[in-house]
Amino acid sequence: MLETLLGAMAEIPAAEWVAVVFAFAYLVLAIRQNAWCWACSMVSSAIFLVLFARGGLVMQAGLQVFYVAMAVYGWWAWRRGGDGAQPVLPVRRWPLRWHLLAMAAIAVVSVVNGRWVAGAGSNDVVPYVDALTAWVSVFATWLVARKVLENWLYWIVIDMVAAALYFTQGLHATAVLFVVYSLAAIRGYRQWQADYRREGLGQTGGAHA
Repeated sequence: MLETLLGAMAEIPAAEWVAVVFAFAYLVLAIRQNAWCWACSMVSSAIFLVLFARGGLVMQAGLQVFYVAMAVYGWWAWRRGGDGAQPVLPVRRWPLRWHLLAMAAIAVVSVVNGRWVAGAGSNDVVPYVDALTAWVSVFATWLVARKVLENWLYWIVIDMVAAALYFTQGLHATAVLFVVYSLAAIRGYRQWQADYRREGLGQTGGAHA
Protein backbone atom coordinates (compact mmCIF):
# COMPACT_ATOMS: atom_id res chain seq x y z
CA MET A 1 0.00 0.00 0.00
CA LEU A 2 2.75 2.42 1.00
CA GLU A 3 4.83 1.47 -2.03
CA THR A 4 1.84 2.10 -4.30
CA LEU A 5 1.27 5.53 -2.74
CA LEU A 6 4.94 6.48 -3.03
CA GLY A 7 4.99 5.26 -6.61
CA ALA A 8 1.96 7.38 -7.48
CA MET A 9 3.52 10.45 -5.84
CA ALA A 10 6.76 9.91 -7.76
CA GLU A 11 4.82 10.06 -11.02
CA ILE A 12 3.31 13.47 -10.23
CA PRO A 13 4.90 16.16 -12.46
CA ALA A 14 7.14 18.75 -10.78
CA ALA A 15 4.97 21.52 -12.25
CA GLU A 16 1.94 20.19 -10.37
CA TRP A 17 3.88 20.19 -7.09
CA VAL A 18 4.98 23.81 -7.65
CA ALA A 19 1.38 24.81 -8.38
CA VAL A 20 0.21 23.01 -5.24
CA VAL A 21 2.79 24.80 -3.04
CA PHE A 22 1.81 28.23 -4.33
CA ALA A 23 -1.89 27.39 -4.07
CA PHE A 24 -1.45 26.33 -0.46
CA ALA A 25 0.50 29.53 0.25
CA TYR A 26 -2.44 31.46 -1.21
CA LEU A 27 -4.83 29.75 1.20
CA VAL A 28 -2.70 30.40 4.29
CA LEU A 29 -2.21 34.06 3.40
CA ALA A 30 -5.88 34.52 2.49
CA ILE A 31 -6.96 33.24 5.90
CA ARG A 32 -4.62 35.82 7.44
CA GLN A 33 -6.01 38.52 5.12
CA ASN A 34 -2.54 39.10 3.70
CA ALA A 35 -2.70 40.71 0.24
CA TRP A 36 0.33 38.69 -0.92
CA CYS A 37 -2.04 35.75 -1.26
CA TRP A 38 -3.01 37.16 -4.64
CA ALA A 39 0.56 36.98 -5.94
CA CYS A 40 0.68 33.29 -5.00
CA SER A 41 -2.68 32.80 -6.67
CA MET A 42 -1.38 34.26 -9.91
CA VAL A 43 1.57 31.86 -10.05
CA SER A 44 -0.42 28.74 -9.17
CA SER A 45 -3.24 29.62 -11.56
CA ALA A 46 -0.85 30.08 -14.48
CA ILE A 47 0.58 26.59 -13.90
CA PHE A 48 -2.81 24.96 -13.34
CA LEU A 49 -4.04 26.52 -16.58
CA VAL A 50 -1.58 24.37 -18.51
CA LEU A 51 -2.17 21.23 -16.41
CA PHE A 52 -5.96 21.35 -16.67
CA ALA A 53 -5.86 22.06 -20.39
CA ARG A 54 -3.71 18.96 -20.88
CA GLY A 55 -6.08 16.94 -18.68
CA GLY A 56 -9.10 17.89 -20.80
CA LEU A 57 -10.82 19.92 -18.07
CA VAL A 58 -12.02 22.75 -20.28
CA MET A 59 -13.90 24.74 -17.64
CA GLN A 60 -11.17 24.34 -15.04
CA ALA A 61 -8.58 25.59 -17.51
CA GLY A 62 -10.73 28.60 -18.36
CA LEU A 63 -11.24 29.21 -14.67
CA GLN A 64 -7.52 29.75 -14.21
CA VAL A 65 -7.62 32.69 -16.63
CA PHE A 66 -10.28 34.23 -14.42
CA TYR A 67 -8.16 33.54 -11.34
CA VAL A 68 -5.21 35.42 -12.80
CA ALA A 69 -7.43 38.43 -13.53
CA MET A 70 -8.98 38.23 -10.06
CA ALA A 71 -5.51 38.08 -8.51
CA VAL A 72 -4.81 41.51 -9.96
CA TYR A 73 -8.17 42.84 -8.80
CA GLY A 74 -7.90 41.19 -5.39
CA TRP A 75 -4.51 42.76 -4.77
CA TRP A 76 -5.96 46.20 -5.48
CA ALA A 77 -9.22 45.63 -3.59
CA TRP A 78 -7.57 44.36 -0.43
CA ARG A 79 -5.14 47.27 -0.30
CA ARG A 80 -7.18 50.17 -1.65
CA GLY A 81 -10.74 48.93 -2.09
CA GLY A 82 -12.28 50.34 1.08
CA ASP A 83 -14.19 53.58 1.45
CA GLY A 84 -12.85 56.88 2.73
CA ALA A 85 -13.33 55.95 6.39
CA GLN A 86 -11.71 52.51 5.89
CA PRO A 87 -9.13 52.58 3.09
CA VAL A 88 -8.35 48.88 3.70
CA LEU A 89 -11.25 46.62 2.74
CA PRO A 90 -12.93 45.13 5.86
CA VAL A 91 -14.70 41.78 6.23
CA ARG A 92 -18.44 42.01 5.59
CA ARG A 93 -21.49 39.74 5.21
CA TRP A 94 -24.18 39.27 2.57
CA PRO A 95 -27.93 38.80 3.24
CA LEU A 96 -29.23 35.25 2.81
CA ARG A 97 -31.45 36.24 -0.13
CA TRP A 98 -28.40 37.33 -2.13
CA HIS A 99 -26.81 33.91 -1.66
CA LEU A 100 -30.01 32.09 -2.63
CA LEU A 101 -30.28 34.10 -5.84
CA ALA A 102 -26.61 33.46 -6.62
CA MET A 103 -26.94 29.70 -6.06
CA ALA A 104 -30.02 29.51 -8.28
CA ALA A 105 -28.21 31.36 -11.07
CA ILE A 106 -25.13 29.13 -10.70
CA ALA A 107 -27.25 25.97 -10.92
CA VAL A 108 -28.88 27.09 -14.17
CA VAL A 109 -25.64 28.25 -15.77
CA SER A 110 -23.84 25.04 -14.75
CA VAL A 111 -26.48 22.80 -16.36
CA VAL A 112 -26.45 24.81 -19.59
CA ASN A 113 -22.66 24.98 -19.63
CA GLY A 114 -22.27 21.28 -18.83
CA ARG A 115 -24.65 20.29 -21.61
CA TRP A 116 -22.82 22.51 -24.07
CA VAL A 117 -19.46 20.90 -23.23
CA ALA A 118 -20.80 17.34 -23.08
CA GLY A 119 -22.88 17.57 -26.22
CA ALA A 120 -26.44 16.42 -26.83
CA GLY A 121 -27.16 12.82 -25.86
CA SER A 122 -24.03 12.40 -23.74
CA ASN A 123 -24.31 10.61 -20.40
CA ASP A 124 -20.91 11.82 -19.19
CA VAL A 125 -21.30 13.55 -15.82
CA VAL A 126 -17.77 15.04 -15.76
CA PRO A 127 -18.61 18.12 -17.87
CA TYR A 128 -21.47 19.01 -15.51
CA VAL A 129 -19.34 18.60 -12.38
CA ASP A 130 -16.56 20.53 -14.11
CA ALA A 131 -18.96 23.37 -14.93
CA LEU A 132 -20.45 23.44 -11.43
CA THR A 133 -17.08 23.62 -9.68
CA ALA A 134 -15.93 26.29 -12.13
CA TRP A 135 -18.92 28.60 -11.69
CA VAL A 136 -19.11 28.20 -7.91
CA SER A 137 -15.39 28.93 -7.77
CA VAL A 138 -15.85 32.05 -9.90
CA PHE A 139 -18.51 33.33 -7.52
CA ALA A 140 -16.62 32.36 -4.36
CA THR A 141 -13.42 34.00 -5.63
CA TRP A 142 -15.34 37.24 -6.19
CA LEU A 143 -16.58 37.00 -2.59
CA VAL A 144 -13.00 36.52 -1.39
CA ALA A 145 -11.86 39.60 -3.32
CA ARG A 146 -14.66 41.60 -1.69
CA LYS A 147 -13.94 39.98 1.71
CA VAL A 148 -17.44 38.56 2.11
CA LEU A 149 -17.35 36.19 5.08
CA GLU A 150 -19.56 33.50 3.54
CA ASN A 151 -17.06 32.77 0.77
CA TRP A 152 -15.53 30.12 3.01
CA LEU A 153 -18.79 28.17 3.22
CA TYR A 154 -18.83 27.80 -0.55
CA TRP A 155 -15.20 26.65 -0.56
CA ILE A 156 -15.82 24.01 2.12
CA VAL A 157 -18.30 22.25 -0.16
CA ILE A 158 -16.95 22.89 -3.64
CA ASP A 159 -13.35 22.00 -2.79
CA MET A 160 -14.41 18.49 -1.81
CA VAL A 161 -16.32 18.15 -5.08
CA ALA A 162 -13.30 19.45 -6.99
CA ALA A 163 -11.00 17.00 -5.17
CA ALA A 164 -13.06 14.07 -6.43
CA LEU A 165 -13.09 15.50 -9.94
CA TYR A 166 -9.32 16.04 -10.06
CA PHE A 167 -8.62 12.56 -8.68
CA THR A 168 -10.61 10.96 -11.49
CA GLN A 169 -8.54 12.93 -14.00
CA GLY A 170 -5.22 11.72 -12.58
CA LEU A 171 -4.30 14.96 -10.78
CA HIS A 172 -3.66 13.24 -7.47
CA ALA A 173 -1.54 15.90 -5.77
CA THR A 174 -4.10 18.53 -6.70
CA ALA A 175 -6.90 16.33 -5.35
CA VAL A 176 -5.13 16.05 -1.99
CA LEU A 177 -4.58 19.81 -1.99
CA PHE A 178 -8.30 20.44 -2.42
CA VAL A 179 -9.18 18.13 0.46
CA VAL A 180 -6.80 20.21 2.59
CA TYR A 181 -8.39 23.34 1.11
CA SER A 182 -11.82 22.21 2.25
CA LEU A 183 -10.65 21.53 5.79
CA ALA A 184 -8.67 24.78 5.93
CA ALA A 185 -11.73 26.70 4.72
CA ILE A 186 -13.36 25.84 8.04
CA ARG A 187 -10.46 27.59 9.75
CA GLY A 188 -10.77 30.47 7.31
CA TYR A 189 -14.45 30.94 8.13
CA ARG A 190 -13.81 30.99 11.87
CA GLN A 191 -10.89 33.41 11.52
CA TRP A 192 -12.77 35.85 9.30
CA GLN A 193 -15.85 35.59 11.53
CA ALA A 194 -13.71 36.58 14.51
CA ASP A 195 -12.22 39.46 12.50
CA TYR A 196 -15.69 40.58 11.46
CA ARG A 197 -16.90 40.66 15.05
CA ARG A 198 -13.73 42.40 16.20
CA GLU A 199 -14.15 45.10 13.59
CA GLY A 200 -17.63 45.70 14.96
CA LEU A 201 -19.40 45.83 11.59
CA GLY A 202 -23.14 45.82 12.07
CA GLN A 203 -24.13 46.21 8.44
CA THR A 204 -24.52 43.54 5.76
CA GLY A 205 -24.17 43.70 2.03
CA GLY A 206 -25.66 46.85 0.60
CA ALA A 207 -23.27 49.40 -0.82
CA HIS A 208 -20.36 47.55 0.77
CA ALA A 209 -20.65 44.55 -1.56
